[in-house]
Amino acid sequence: MSERVQNRSAGQGPGGKAERRLAVQLAAKKAAEAKRRRQSILGALSGLAVVAILIGVFVVVNQGDDDTTEQTASSVGATPSAADPTAPPAQQLPEGADPALATKPKVEAGKGELKKLVVTTLIKGKGPVVKSGQQITTNYVGVFYKDGKEFDASWKTGQPATFGIGVGQVIKGWDQGLVGVNVGSRVQLDLPAELAYGNDASSGRPAGPLRFVVDVLAAQ
Repeated sequence: MSERVQNRSAGQGPGGKAERRLAVQLAAKKAAEAKRRRQSILGALSGLAVVAILIGVFVVVNQGDDDTTEQTASSVGATPSAADPTAPPAQQLPEGADPALATKPKVEAGKGELKKLVVTTLIKGKGPVVKSGQQITTNYVGVFYKDGKEFDASWKTGQPATFGIGVGQVIKGWDQGLVGVNVGSRVQLDLPAELAYGNDASSGRPAGPLRFVVDVLAAQ
């Protein structure tokens, strides 16, 4: 009896072997579960990393597209006001008109003493001839004849001026100089003071001889 008890106490009996096998199995099971947990955690972290990378790529690509769109809009916009809200709207030109009429002309000072009206055709239009009594639409730049300093221009607002011609609605030099001009033309009008606003600077209007460059856009 005591020998059997001693064998069991030493773990050499049938019961001790079963316990050892059970312990080994439990340890293996725990190790397998721990491994699965580690793999699961690593898999989840890998998945999050992939998602983060995809999100980063998506943001970078979209930002690049936005920059390209903005650059394109500013460089090849349909009208000047699309790129710059303060810019005047694009000019409406007569059909078949010279594209130069879409650009404000550079006007220089005159030379010598101006004694009479001088009309110089800078661009010959292909439209009908302006007749006295018609309503005409024009773009214009006005400068002092002696120094070329600009005092007025329709280009500042992008709104052409419309008025009756040959009927006293404008200064005499315009009434005389624009009748007979073809629509689509750009003409230079050199006006002595008596055909413009006179010589009295105190009136607040430009005094002395003047030079205008006028684009005739329409007549009806």
